[in-house]
Amino acid sequence: MSYMLTTLSKKIEVDSIIKDTIDKVLVLRFGRASDPVCLQLDQILSKAAREVSKFATVALVDVDSQDIQVYVKYFDITLIPSTVFFFNAHHMKMDSGTADHTKWIGAFHKKQDFIDVVEAIFRGAMKGKLIVNCPLPPERSVCCEHADQPTPTTSFLGAPPTPVSSFGTLNFARLLHL
Repeated sequence: MSYMLTTLSKKIEVDSIIKDTIDKVLVLRFGRASDPVCLQLDQILSKAAREVSKFATVALVDVDSQDIQVYVKYFDITLIPSTVFFFNAHHMKMDSGTADHTKWIGAFHKKQDFIDVVEAIFRGAMKGKLIVNCPLPPERSVCCEHADQPTPTTSFLGAPPTPVSSFGTLNFARLLHL
């Protein structure tokens, strides 16, 4: 199902889609086409893409691409799949009951869960918020569970995951211009 969604493998493609997606939520799934949990999420994303198309754009980002590593490091993508949300080039965050509000880690349990999250982000963004509360109940908002355990990305980084704080004063606006 991932063949139905745009796949980005170059930094310039990611930069462009972030800058050019206006008045819609941009959903970027960081992962691999060969990973079973990514494939599960891709199926949910592709099924929901049409339903959310009036207020969201969905794209896949290939974490194995060398050109994408600046984003992998910036967003601290240490587990895949990881889904990052934007609205008008602003990184949208979501409080889902985990310590990391910057991204959704793992697959959504069902298509409606993904639609509910994107709608909540869209509504919050339209009100000027940069962080929203997760609309899912706690048992479905904790995304890393036994069988659906996301895959560590250390295999393509070649080293233990690097925390974002080690990148000093690199900010998101500057990242788009690197």
